[in-house]
Amino acid sequence: MHYEKFADGTVKCIEDEIPFEVPEGWEWARLNYICMMAAGKSKPTAQIMPDPFEGSFPCFGGNGIRGYVDKYNQDGTYSIIGRQGALCGNINVATGKFYATEHAVVTTLFSDIDFNWSNYILEALHLNKYATGAAQLGLSVANILNVFVPIPSTKEQQHIGRKISEIIEVIESIELQKQKLQRAVLNTKSKILDLAIRGKLVPQAPNDEPASVLLERIRVEKEELIKQGKIKRDKKESVIFKGEDNSYYLKDENGVTDITDDLPFYIPDLWQWAKIKDILQINPRNSLENNLKVSFVPMLLIDNGYSGKHTDEVRLWKQVKNGFTHFKENDVGIAKITPCFENRKSTIFKNLRNGYGAGTTELHILRTYDDTILPQYLLAYIKSNLFIEKGKQNFIGVVGQQRIGRTYIENLYLPIPPLQEQQRIADQIDVIFTQLDAIISSLL
Repeated sequence: MHYEKFADGTVKCIEDEIPFEVPEGWEWARLNYICMMAAGKSKPTAQIMPDPFEGSFPCFGGNGIRGYVDKYNQDGTYSIIGRQGALCGNINVATGKFYATEHAVVTTLFSDIDFNWSNYILEALHLNKYATGAAQLGLSVANILNVFVPIPSTKEQQHIGRKISEIIEVIESIELQKQKLQRAVLNTKSKILDLAIRGKLVPQAPNDEPASVLLERIRVEKEELIKQGKIKRDKKESVIFKGEDNSYYLKDENGVTDITDDLPFYIPDLWQWAKIKDILQINPRNSLENNLKVSFVPMLLIDNGYSGKHTDEVRLWKQVKNGFTHFKENDVGIAKITPCFENRKSTIFKNLRNGYGAGTTELHILRTYDDTILPQYLLAYIKSNLFIEKGKQNFIGVVGQQRIGRTYIENLYLPIPPLQEQQRIADQIDVIFTQLDAIISSLL
């Protein structure tokens, strides 16, 4: 049994307060047995500078270094406990001359107590659980000093402190290597997409149906939709063709213009260039029954990065048909607002309730004509560095609310492979990305 003897000679059984047994030679004691604690002194906010200056000293508050001041009230190496705020109980280390405010509790160790060991002990205690207060959480020094800790000999404290430091160093090294590998995987994915949209990811097949045939099918499909009144004729429709001089030309309402220098790279012979507005529907609208259950996708439910995944919620069409972006199965969505755009929040809408959905207004939607452009290939282009970097150069709006506009999307030059090659590209990207994702998963 464990007992505690007080200064007046009384003895109390503390068995219920001891959380576990300790090795022989160790003892249980309250924190006030190994250290003293005292909060620092108040310092007016106006006297705390955000950056260091000549003759300045770091100023510690409840969450670490708060700024810099012209005087110090502590000199040495101490564990600093945050006393107030959402992060109260957090542990920082201060070394040298510094100023501790009233929100920073300075821990002064008694002799024969190893600093590294005691600092790890304070972190392991998770002191935030002893915080009290409704409006603002705070720690009482008296309550902290009353907490029980297991105490080994000084020599063993030193050994434990060294071992923990060594282990933490190894862990940090592993984490650094993991981060480097994760960055390498992301860079690899970026390179794969770059190769894909340039026609360098999979071999060319001479027997593939040329992309020019796809473009002709798109024109036929558009004409049929125009006749049915489902879409309007674009008065600024354009056609891109390759001249006998191997230069590329744009034919539109203004005549014929050499655009060779405007194109970002060369494409294989069976490929074609086209403006997105000429081959895809942009931000189409759905006409559905009011009580039809559909998918609702806010921005938070679209993944960052290269996965292209999304989840959804269920809504009635009448609840979301107004004030939201419309889409249907296999449409491609592109986040248009910063930083979602740079974070590659783009997706192919899949497994939608009844095949339709609506979502955040901060999306541009691309819809293909009669399966002539695979959504998977289109998504590869949208997630490519070419698309992202050019988009960042064409942001509109004020800082913090910048977006890519519809005009930017409409006038982009899209490299179009034959349909068979689009499928080979999509399949190869899927294989490689699956392997890369498996590497990352193995690190978790």
